[in-house]
Amino acid sequence: QFQLVESGGGLVQPGGSLKLSCTASGTIFGLYTMGWYRQAPGNQRELVATMSTRTSIIYADAVKGRFTISKDNAKNTLYLQMNSLKPEDTAVYYCNYERASYPRRDYWGQGTQVTVSS
Repeated sequence: QFQLVESGGGLVQPGGSLKLSCTASGTIFGLYTMGWYRQAPGNQRELVATMSTRTSIIYADAVKGRFTISKDNAKNTLYLQMNSLKPEDTAVYYCNYERASYPRRDYWGQGTQVTVSS
């Protein structure tokens, strides 16, 4: 069964860095969008960054210039490098793979907690 598994979350001080990884258990193929979303307590899930086979990389305004999304095709792994972290970045971060071409699929990882606190 196809799965996305996130790792790399943890506790970091303000101004610090973390790198999240999302590894797919199978091959990423077709026309798709992969990305990172986050959800803080009491808030809706929001887009952090996405990359697509059809469009350029998109970042939320709140993370532009601080976060970088990338992908290693050979490892079927998506990354999110997070620098200059702020307390407001605290959330559960989720990886997503949405395939628009046949067969259409929408996969989510289980989430990884990121806490930014002194």
